[in-house]
Amino acid sequence: MRAVPEDTSLGVRVTFEVQPNPELRAVRLQGSAVPTVIYQDQEVTLQQAVDSIFADQYGQILNLNDFQAGIAQLNKLYQDNGYVLAQVVGAPQVGDDGTATIEVAEGVIEDIQIRFLDRDGNATDDEGNPINGKTRDFIITREFESQPGQVFNQRRIQADLQRAFGLGIFEDLQVALNPGQDPRQVDVTVNVTERRTGTFGASAGVSSADGLFGAVSVQEQNLGGNNQTLSAEAQIGLTSLQFDTSFTDPWIAGDPNRTSYTVNAFGRQSISLVFDGGPNEVKLPDGDDNNDDGDRPRVYRLGGGVTFSRPLNDGWRASLGVQYQNVSIRDASGDISPVDDLGNLLSFNSSGTDNILSVQASAVRDRRNSPLQTTSGSLLRISDEQTIPIDGITFNRLRGSYSFFIPVRFTQISPDCRKADRTATDCPETLAFNVQGGTIFGDLPPYEAFSIGGADSVRGYQSGELGSGRSFLTATAEYRFPIFSVLGGALFFDAGSDLGTASDVPGNPAGARDKPGSGFGYGVGLRIRSPIGQIRVDYAINDQGDNEFHFGIGERF
Repeated sequence: MRAVPEDTSLGVRVTFEVQPNPELRAVRLQGSAVPTVIYQDQEVTLQQAVDSIFADQYGQILNLNDFQAGIAQLNKLYQDNGYVLAQVVGAPQVGDDGTATIEVAEGVIEDIQIRFLDRDGNATDDEGNPINGKTRDFIITREFESQPGQVFNQRRIQADLQRAFGLGIFEDLQVALNPGQDPRQVDVTVNVTERRTGTFGASAGVSSADGLFGAVSVQEQNLGGNNQTLSAEAQIGLTSLQFDTSFTDPWIAGDPNRTSYTVNAFGRQSISLVFDGGPNEVKLPDGDDNNDDGDRPRVYRLGGGVTFSRPLNDGWRASLGVQYQNVSIRDASGDISPVDDLGNLLSFNSSGTDNILSVQASAVRDRRNSPLQTTSGSLLRISDEQTIPIDGITFNRLRGSYSFFIPVRFTQISPDCRKADRTATDCPETLAFNVQGGTIFGDLPPYEAFSIGGADSVRGYQSGELGSGRSFLTATAEYRFPIFSVLGGALFFDAGSDLGTASDVPGNPAGARDKPGSGFGYGVGLRIRSPIGQIRVDYAINDQGDNEFHFGIGERF
């Protein structure tokens, strides 16, 4: 608008010439790098969201007051989508065609840097030198979806920190923001406090299988600063040496698919549940020159293998590996003892020693809301093992497990459950269900049969006491509820069956020991949070009227 003076015979005439703003036809963003946003609960392009915000103004004469209200909505859209540094800068530039151009500074990440802190939060030592961390920088940054050149997003960076913290080698991870060389960009500094990742342990004791023994173990979870895990443990008894060593690289360097691998070697001795338990006790034959008369058979496994694993889409993770085992049946003195005192063969080969080479594949889909305190979601596990007949043994083992969880509000015993603003974390009350099953086709060494009963199977029975079969099926229903912040309770019902396949196991070890093959148990339990994890204490009664206490770490499923 401008005033135009003009002389007349009567004086000066002032004419005000008014030019209206143009009609607003379009709004365009200059300097934007955000591809999509969530707007009105839908994922749309940023330009589509902008057009929706200014839709009522399109086709109307541009009103700057209304336009500023639209800019406020645009700034709020950025904030709601986690782009907390983004904002409109400068005045809009309106062209003759009615296109308004808005300049935005979205806060593009210029660089991501790692800074190590000591346990007191200092970034330098007493001499002013930077704290040197053990972990290599790329081990942290490869867990980040946020990358230089992207717009800083608070939600994305929080998810990045959670993934990096999930590696288990840090005490704390925090982000600090600093202006970049370009004031419209930002430098992201990740402050890292590492935790001690090496452990060493030694113990001694007496066991029913080994007698007097000593054990030593060592583990390093951040070998060479590469988040690789090396662990080794050995147990030396009067008549045996057991060991287990493994090396895990959780992410093969340079692999875009996050493939991991584990290499292990082991020598393990156990009293097999297949040959233990039941009303009738069946032992090894009496010997003539040792003190192991009537001893229980021991299964010794010597072998190793390698397994590769990688995440897939939709929450799946798949693994594939190969394993070799030399399996032998021995007495307490370590001598080969292939048959029991009933004359039943305890191994596949009459020599008492079997060689098993197998290819193992598995897949897991985890849709739980939390692996520690699950209140909703599901967990599916399936596996298949196929042996290669290097010693005349050919079998295929199929196994599956499915768990699902339903959040409920039945008792609300815990004070946290009665809070008005309670969350699922405050009140982890849930109905939990699990069904497991498996079968074996082909040759079956008796020690490879499925065992049923125990703390992780059908409670109310001792481990392996319910049955041993070529196939099995178990089902569990639990009601889990909090009592106090560190104490929870559970009501449960378990049922299981060998599906009538006990006699299909060579030597019918379950039938010889008079195991029932099918049964159920029910009871109550406590869940205690402790520094070593959740301790599980269950009291169960089975269908035969017997009762058992069961102890474990973590939930049954």
